[in-house]
Amino acid sequence: MEPFCFDRSVLHLDLDAFFVEVELLRNSALRAKPLIIGGSSNRGVVASCSYEARTFGVRSGMPMRQALQLCPDATVLRGDMENYSKYSGLVRDVIEEEAPAFEQASIDEFYLDLTGMDAYIGCFKWSTELRQRIIKETGLPLSFGLSVNKTVSKVGTGEVKPNGMKLIPTGTEKEFLAPLSVGKLPSIGRETERRLALMGVRTCLTLREVPPRLLEREFGKHGLLMWKRANGQDDSPVVPYREQDSISSERTFHADTIDVRFLRDQVRYQSSQLAYELRSLKKLTACISVKLRYSDFNTFTKQTKIPYTAQDSLLIEHALTIFDRLYERRQAIRLVGVRFSELVPGTSQLNLFENTEKEARLLAAMDKIRDRFGKESIQIGSKEKE
Repeated sequence: MEPFCFDRSVLHLDLDAFFVEVELLRNSALRAKPLIIGGSSNRGVVASCSYEARTFGVRSGMPMRQALQLCPDATVLRGDMENYSKYSGLVRDVIEEEAPAFEQASIDEFYLDLTGMDAYIGCFKWSTELRQRIIKETGLPLSFGLSVNKTVSKVGTGEVKPNGMKLIPTGTEKEFLAPLSVGKLPSIGRETERRLALMGVRTCLTLREVPPRLLEREFGKHGLLMWKRANGQDDSPVVPYREQDSISSERTFHADTIDVRFLRDQVRYQSSQLAYELRSLKKLTACISVKLRYSDFNTFTKQTKIPYTAQDSLLIEHALTIFDRLYERRQAIRLVGVRFSELVPGTSQLNLFENTEKEARLLAAMDKIRDRFGKESIQIGSKEKE
């Protein structure tokens, strides 16, 4: 019998190899074959891959040329973000209909707060039935972990993928985590895992035995967070799902201007700032609008639909094209604005459909600088001639 949950009950749902499975619904002939989703050229990057491709060593984020060296017989698809977003929405609709409270962490990942439901129906039984309904109505496999908090549930999901279920009963969190690699904890990447290994720390059991002050000295606040997670502690709430329709940026000038280069630089700057905000929010946009207000206060707006993205160069290019079509060069401008709408959940990894390996590394490096020193600390320069 499932134990009564005196504490929180948090369910983590993760759609297995989501992009791949959506493609298999469209073309079942690709099933049981190595399949790679990502950039279409050798300079591209792997966004996702089938479990068959993973057996050859292929993984997300790997340069496409390296992936094809490991698995030369793989089928490569560029990917269809619009279709992936549609299926993510189908899953979200089912969850929204059934769950008391849920948070969409990414296009293929959800957290549900089931606290108190054991008074009426077992949380594990309810979770199993929800999973079966999603599979039946969407055709997509998914895994879940159920425990007292987000961290343990997410790790639990990872341990039973693909297409599995895992209950970590209240009070057994430390026992469950103890033998696992520290790299399985959320927020511990490869570099942090390497640094911990140099300290002799490879498992969660060893990590939780390290004095918290030592970890905080070596890793800052993140060190203390790692120690708490290794101990199965995580009080972060499930944030209820709210759809954010758009983000925007505007600037009113002190003096009206007809300086086209200055105006284009403003469009470029605002687009770059909003692109960074998209990636921070783990969202993508499919619609760009540019707004111009002239010295006589007449205001005009144009927009265009684009494939889903959060990549600076594409968004800047489209925004500048709209500006060029909108601007009447004989009139002075007092305000410029850029708006991204039709937002959908999506991690930065999804941008790899458009990125080359070099562009992906550049964006990641720029975002790290912005995260540390502020979003205005670095910008993409203009290629326009003096």
